Amino acid sequence: MSGHGFHVHGPHDHELEHAAHAAGHGEKDSFSGNIAVATAVLATIGALFSYMGGATQANAGLFKNNAAIKKTEASNQWNYYQAKSSKQNLAELALAIVPEDRRATYRDEVERYKKEKAEIKLAADKLEAEATEWDKRSDAELHQHHRWAQATTALQIAIALAAIALLTRRKWLEWGMFGVSGLGLVLGVLAFLHV
Repeated sequence: MSGHGFHVHGPHDHELEHAAHAAGHGEKDSFSGNIAVATAVLATIGALFSYMGGATQANAGLFKNNAAIKKTEASNQWNYYQAKSSKQNLAELALAIVPEDRRATYRDEVERYKKEKAEIKLAADKLEAEATEWDKRSDAELHQHHRWAQATTALQIAIALAAIALLTRRKWLEWGMFGVSGLGLVLGVLAFLHV
């Protein structure tokens, strides 16, 4: 930063000037070059992992929403089932207290309600099974999202190690960067494979 004849270098300015000076004199700084290329590759892969993590998180939410819709539909069916049960109970009560000549009508009603309840129960059970399946799919997507997030985090840490290695010129930090990068790539493969 410059202002009124006063100049302050940022922590990485010296390294950049050194690399530019070396390049200007035909010297090759393989340390800086390796880290720069690795950082660019890691940032690109990290962006892809981040995108996949966001996509799986969105899918998990969508699938959870679908499960909630199916649960609501199943609840509606069970309420309808309960209403038919109440009507069946009233028809059975009427069957017991009305004179014999009117019982045939109520017997038919009881049978009709039993048949309707069986159909409603099948529909409700099917909706509950669909809700359970959507829940399982949501859980699987959320697990995959966590894997993508772990992979992205590892790559971000590797990029930070690369910056520190470049500034301090410590070889062991470069190896640490490659190690954490490897971990991030393994986690990305596990996310891709749904493990």
